[in-house]
Amino acid sequence: MSEPSRGIFDHPVLGYGFRPCFLLGALYSMISLLIWGGFYAGVVTPPLFMIDPVSWHAHEMIYGYTMAIVAGFLLTAVANWTDSTPVSGLHLLGLCLLWLAGRVVMNFDLGFPKVAFLVFEGAFILALAFSLSLPLFKTWDKRNFVFLVLLSILFACDMAFLITKERTLLYVAVMIIITMISLIGGRIIPAFTVDALEERGEEAHETPQGKLDVLAILSLVLIILALVFAKQEEAILAGTAFLSTIIHALRLRRYHTRRILDDPMVWILHVGYGWVILGLFLTGVSALGFLPFSIALHAFTAGAIGSMTLGMMCRVTLGHTGRNKIATNLTILSFLLMQCAAFMRVFGLMIAPDYSIEWIIGSSTLWILCFVLYIMIYAPMLWKPDLVEVP
Repeated sequence: MSEPSRGIFDHPVLGYGFRPCFLLGALYSMISLLIWGGFYAGVVTPPLFMIDPVSWHAHEMIYGYTMAIVAGFLLTAVANWTDSTPVSGLHLLGLCLLWLAGRVVMNFDLGFPKVAFLVFEGAFILALAFSLSLPLFKTWDKRNFVFLVLLSILFACDMAFLITKERTLLYVAVMIIITMISLIGGRIIPAFTVDALEERGEEAHETPQGKLDVLAILSLVLIILALVFAKQEEAILAGTAFLSTIIHALRLRRYHTRRILDDPMVWILHVGYGWVILGLFLTGVSALGFLPFSIALHAFTAGAIGSMTLGMMCRVTLGHTGRNKIATNLTILSFLLMQCAAFMRVFGLMIAPDYSIEWIIGSSTLWILCFVLYIMIYAPMLWKPDLVEVP
C-alpha cells in the first residue's frame, strides 16, 4: 500500500524547530564565511549599502547564523520543558520566512525605506519570542522566562546597532549569546556527562552548584554593563572579566571533564565551555591593553559559539530523529576542524600578526568545511522522517 501524500506543511522538515533552523543556519554560515574569506582574498565584496564589511560579518554571524541555531534549539527545548506541542507546519514556516527576510534585506539593497528595513530584520526575533512565550506563560515556566528577556535584549541591540552603527552593541549581543551558553551549559553539560558515564557503567553524579551558576550569570551581566557604561575604565572591564573567568572555571571542575574525553558528542560541549573561559580571560587581558579585543571576541565566537552550536546541532539532530548519539568519524573530523578554525583565528594573530589575512582566510575555510560535513551527514536526517525501529 502506498503512503498517503503529504501536504507541504506536513513535511518532516517542518515537524520540529531544529530541522529547518539547523539546515538554514548551517547553509547560511557557509555562505557568509565564503563571502568573508573571499573579501580578504580580494575576490568578493560583502554588501556595503548599510554597514561596513567588518560590521556586516559580525552582524550576520550573530543575527544570521547564531540566531537560527538558537531558534532551533529553543523551539525544541521549550516544547520539552513545557510538555507542549512543538511549533510546526505553517507556524514554523512563517518563522523561517521571517528569518530569511532578514537575511535578504541585510544582503541586497532593495531600496526599502529604513523603517521597512528595520521591520524586516527585527520581525524574526519578535516572532520567535512570541512563539516561545505562549507555552512558557501557559505552563508558567518561570525558570525559563529568562530566555524571553535575553531575546528582547538581542532585539534591542539589533535595532539600535542598525540605527547607530555602534559596534559596542554587537559586542553586547555576543555576550548575551555567551550568557545563553553559560546558562544552558550549566544545565546540560553536567547532565549529559553523567548520562554518558552511567551508560557505560561508570558511577557518576551531578554536583549541585546553584550559587556558582547564579554568580556566573551575574558576572556576565557585569561585563555587559562595563562594555556599555565604563568604556573608558579599562580596569573595571578587566576586573569583571577576570572575576567571571574564575567563577566559570570553578563550575567546570565539577563537570567530570577528564572522564569524558573519549566521547566526542560530550567533549565538544566541554571544549565549547572551555572557550568561554578563555574568552573571558582574554577579555581581561585585552582590557588592560595587551591584546586587541578582536582576539578575545573570536575566542567567544569562533571558539565557544562555534563549538557549542556545532556540538548541539549534531546531538539534537541525532537524538530527536530517533538515532543513537554516537559521533561518526566525519562528525569527529568536523569537531576537530572547528577547533583548528578557532585556534587559527585566535592564536594565529598572536603568533604571527603579520599574516592576519592568511589566518582569516584559513579559519573561514575550515569553518566552511565543518558545515559542509554537517550538511553531508545530517541534512538527510533533518529532511526525512524520524528513524523508527521495527520490533
